[in-house]
Parts: sequence; C-alpha cells; structure tokens
Amino acid sequence: MLNKLSKQKVVTLGLQHVLAMYAGAVIVPLIVGGALKLNSTQMAYLIAADLFTCGIATILQVMGTKYFGSRLPVILGCTFTAVGPIIAIASTSNLATAYGAIILSGLFVVLAAPLYGKLLRFFPTVVTGSVVTIIGLSLIPVAMNNAAGGQGDPSFGQIHNLLLALGTLVVILLVNRLTTGFLRSISVLVGLVAGTAAGYAMGIVNFSAVNSASVISVAQPFYFGIPQFSLMAVITMIIVNIVSMVESTGVYFAVGKATDQQVQPKQIVGGLRSEGLAIMLGGVFNAFPYTAFSQNVGLISLTKVKSRDVIFAAGGIMVILGLLPKLAALTTVIPNAVLGGAMIVMFGSVAASGISILSEVDLRKDSNLLIAACSIAVGLGSATLPGMFDQLPDFAKMLLQNGIVSGSLTAIVLNIVLSSRKTSEAPVTAPKVEAS
Repeated sequence: MLNKLSKQKVVTLGLQHVLAMYAGAVIVPLIVGGALKLNSTQMAYLIAADLFTCGIATILQVMGTKYFGSRLPVILGCTFTAVGPIIAIASTSNLATAYGAIILSGLFVVLAAPLYGKLLRFFPTVVTGSVVTIIGLSLIPVAMNNAAGGQGDPSFGQIHNLLLALGTLVVILLVNRLTTGFLRSISVLVGLVAGTAAGYAMGIVNFSAVNSASVISVAQPFYFGIPQFSLMAVITMIIVNIVSMVESTGVYFAVGKATDQQVQPKQIVGGLRSEGLAIMLGGVFNAFPYTAFSQNVGLISLTKVKSRDVIFAAGGIMVILGLLPKLAALTTVIPNAVLGGAMIVMFGSVAASGISILSEVDLRKDSNLLIAACSIAVGLGSATLPGMFDQLPDFAKMLLQNGIVSGSLTAIVLNIVLSSRKTSEAPVTAPKVEAS
C-alpha cells in the first residue's frame, strides 16, 4: 500500500474505481429505460440521476456515523436484481408506483438491519469463504461476455474484440509486475486507457453519445411524479432488497479480506442501514435500489490501496458525473472488450480472496468440505444457467437466479444442518451484535 497519497493521486485512484464499476452502474438505467420506452430526455435524466445517487450513497457508506455507514472502502451501485421487478411494476401500473415501493423497501432495510445483524453468527469462516469465492466465480462469465464484445453485439466474438481484451489484460499485468508505487496502483486505469486508445485506432470508439449529451443536469425529486403505493409492489421490492442484503454481506466480508481487517457485525449493520437510506434516496430522485458493488473488491486486492479517501473521491466523481452528463458520456466510449479484459483480473482476484479465506478452514472435515463444495457449485451453476429456474414462481426465481444469493443460502443452511458447534475455529465475526 502507498504510504501517503496526495490529493491528485487520491482522485486518480478514485477515477479508476469509477471506471471499473461504470458499466455495471449505467446498464440498469439503460435496460429499464429501454424496456419502458422512455424518450431520450427521460433516459438522459435516468442515467444522470443514477450516477448522482450512486455517488451520494457511496459517500454515506464510507464516511460512517454512529448509526449509518460501514466505514469500509465499499462502493454502492444499483442492483441488477431490481431490473425485472421495476419493469414489471412500472408496466402494470406506472413508474410512480415503482418508486413508491423503492422508498418503502429502503425504509424496511434501515429498520431490519439490526435484526439481520443478529443472524451473522451463521456466517463462520467456511461460509464467508464460500460466499466470497462464489462472488468472484459468478462474475467471471460477465467478464468473458464483455471480453467477447458484449452479449447481443453484432461483433460478439470477433477477433478484434478478443485481441483488445487480451491486450488490456496484458498491459494491466505488465504494469502491475514491472512498475512500483503509484503507477502500479493504477494499473487497471492504464490498461483501460491503452485499450481504449487501441480501440480508437481500430475505429470502434464512438463519440456520438458525448456530442449529443447535455452539458449539465440537476437531479430533481420525484421527476416521474409523486410516489404512489401498492402493497404487492412494496413486498416485491422488499424481497429484492433482502436479496441485496445477503449479497452485500458477502461483499463486506470480501472487502475485509482485501483490507486485512476483521469485519464486525456493527459495521455490517451500519453498512446495511446506509444502503437502506441510499435506496430511499434512489426512490426520491427516481433512480434505483443500491447494493455494495463486488467489482471494486478485486481492484482493492489488485492495487493494495485500502484508503477510504479513494472511495470517497470515487463517490464525489460520480456526483459530478451525474451533474455533467457530457462528461459522464465520455466514460461510455470504453469498448466492452476493454472492460472485459480488466474485469478478468479484477473478478479473478475476488475469487482468489475467497479461496484464501477457505485455506484457513480445515476442509478435511466432511462438513466443511460439503458446505464449500455444494455452495460453490450451486452458486456458480445458478449464475451460469439462471434459466433453470424459469418455471418457478417469481419470488423464487428472484432468489435462485442470483448465484451469490443461492450459493450463500446453500452455505448457511448446510452450515446449520451439518456442522456441530465448533470450539476450535474462531468465527469471522464477533458472537455479539452491537446494534445501535
């Protein structure tokens, strides 16, 4: 880790985090807006509001107060789990009903966080190690999809996409291996810049989105109308956010491993409260529900920069991007293949962190081996073949098609069923939860 970071270095490292998560952040408004046939002005607002609230949510998470925030270097972004439910609610009623449900479901997360914290005793080392491993492995297909050019893209799998992804990966590895200090810590940013430059030379970098974007945009409360409320819509969004709570717990543990600290239950409770507040803000500004982004955990592991100041800077950059759509559009010119090349090393780092946690567990014990083996298999299987659950009821699909959640639930249940009370293995978290 760098001993001391200047303001310029902090901002540069923060920008690297923003670029790492940017595609995941903007894909949700693009999909939702497209499905609901919003016009170009509404789409532009949706993306700007999303980035603005992403930034605020991240700052709330990192700063931390007595009741809110984990004080971990965690970036919050909109959860993909909410895409289907938001489209369904808005299609059958309207967007105002969807945002009313988002606001109340965020309040649920704030109130339920202390109770959820009491359940963390069901996350011993074998469970957390399995969950972190699942997070990394389930994201790797996303990386490979991008490396090939992006699913559905006419150029998917073409040689220039594969070469761009490979070239980006090679640049990142060379910078990480052959340099030291600050340059090494921004190896992913160097790879993204080099890959985009190569893409421009190939003629596949398009600046039309930059030219058409407005110069400034201010997020407005209730842009799509005063919130309306439907019981079924609220219940649906609460289920979505319960899924996100489980996913975020795994991310917190992964960040703890990446930053060499033992994550305490109080931090997770504060972090989830902060997520609930961010979800409520997302509803007010007509953005989306938020969850901890696992993309950035791999970046922390790779760069060894563990400073919360960097994530605070990333949050500030996202707020600025939300206010300046033309600047935000500039980040969208990075080719999918370039992003995929960077994702390979980042997501692989998350999986490696999980394996490192599991190395602390005695896998010679049948119970531990079965917990790790079955949960990883179920999680990875759900992530790569979500269609296997298409015939189930909607609420079950929502849970099981998310590989991180299905794998986590498998690990928790098997730990309860198979494991006797262990005295020789210290749990990852403290047995008592100090819920504020």
